[in-house]
Amino acid sequence: MGVGRSYCVALVGLNGYIVEVEADIGQTLPNFIILGLPDAALNEAKERIRSAAQNSGIPLSRRKITANLIPASLPKRGSGFDLAITMAVLHAAGDIREIGGSVFIAELGLDGRLRPVRGILPAVMAAVQAGYPDIVVADANVTEASLVPGAKVRGYKTLARLAFDFGADPKELALDYNPVDVDVYSDDADIAPLMPDLCDVSGQGEARRALEVAAAGGHHMLLTGPPGAGKTMLAERLPGLLPDLAGTAAMEVTAIHSLAAVQSSALTLIRRPPFENPHHSATSAAIIGGGSGLPRPGAASRAHRGVLFLDEAPEYERRVLDALRQPLESGELVIHRSAGTAAYPARFQLVLAANPCPCGKASGKGMDCTCTAMMRRRYFGRISGPLLDRVDIQLQVERVSLADFGQAGKEEDTLTVAARVMAARERQHERLADMGLETNSQVPGRTLRGELRLAPGTTRILDTALERGTLTARGYDRVLRLAWTLADLAHSDTPDIDHIGQALGLRQAAAAT
Repeated sequence: MGVGRSYCVALVGLNGYIVEVEADIGQTLPNFIILGLPDAALNEAKERIRSAAQNSGIPLSRRKITANLIPASLPKRGSGFDLAITMAVLHAAGDIREIGGSVFIAELGLDGRLRPVRGILPAVMAAVQAGYPDIVVADANVTEASLVPGAKVRGYKTLARLAFDFGADPKELALDYNPVDVDVYSDDADIAPLMPDLCDVSGQGEARRALEVAAAGGHHMLLTGPPGAGKTMLAERLPGLLPDLAGTAAMEVTAIHSLAAVQSSALTLIRRPPFENPHHSATSAAIIGGGSGLPRPGAASRAHRGVLFLDEAPEYERRVLDALRQPLESGELVIHRSAGTAAYPARFQLVLAANPCPCGKASGKGMDCTCTAMMRRRYFGRISGPLLDRVDIQLQVERVSLADFGQAGKEEDTLTVAARVMAARERQHERLADMGLETNSQVPGRTLRGELRLAPGTTRILDTALERGTLTARGYDRVLRLAWTLADLAHSDTPDIDHIGQALGLRQAAAAT
């Protein structure tokens, strides 16, 4: 007997690292030790492995077993190391032949079955990128693992079947055990929810236009208005206007949702932009990400390449809202905890909805409002100025009139508006692809004032606003980005004075009311 070896993957955030598992069987009294910064779930693997091996017909040695996870300084968590440790121990005992470079990712049940784990997609991606394409997972994880190009995936239901394929003596194995797995998906799991249609929104022509502009350029929005004006309806229809996710983006989104355990296992790549709508009582860890030990992704990361909608935005804790400023600028969330640092992509479109005051009746003439001026300022002041400055479109949504109800069923539907959005996105791609950018909202200020610089007379109104202090330098750039999106929707090569004026109006509409 010698040292047995196998391989697994440790996830830190969305990044995966190959872990070499060494196993040694000593000559002393029975014991089982796992080294290499295991967490509580991984330490419990010792009992799961012993029972699974016993019930599979290949009991572990009664001598001292030491399993070392390399690199030892990398924190390791979860039950996904069960199978790799088991295979290394069986290899050390001579019960199976050489393992080679196979990577094992699965949890073990006490009866010897292989159980699925979350985070399979990013783990397999990391293994393939590191040069380990041979992957062994639980049968329930095969579909998700096979989404990764270049991966050679094998799925097993039981440890006995896996050990048999690696040379274990079939006379001792419990090969007749064939568990019937309970389907982790309900009958409705594969049925996509119906996408809310924009034609359901009565009236609100200005708000509908703003929604189209936001979708075309990837701009953030603030919708301010009284209860029942349609702010939530509008926000829920934004994902339907966005184009399907391409290969890389779809892989990123699916990997995040796999890690966040939104589903037990992904059947296909997520092609539609996600929509996250956390409650205003959600904590910072729920929205930004975190938790004990290594941080988990929150709603902001789950909304990557989609929409993060915060309804009743002033009701959120101010520190939660201000924490969104980092991903709005960088498209990434870096979370530091004592157990390590995790980085998650978080390039989402932020949509905020707010009432004009605590009672919600301060819009229009505001005759029925019972709030004092101080109450109004304090309420809306919970959304900080630096956060508002990063929101491109700030729109006042008025109540729907009786005449608007008479137009029900005559409004443009989602497919019609989405076609215009797609055409505008294609124009942006032609202009920005060489710069490595996707939408107008991502264009840096130096490019707006350099390669995409407009004629001095075109930006006169912005120059005046900047001089008077009614517009910040960041706001200046964001109005320019909005103007480029308006030009793309109008099939214009460059923005003109009219586009600049419309963009400035979209940014200052809520502040002016």
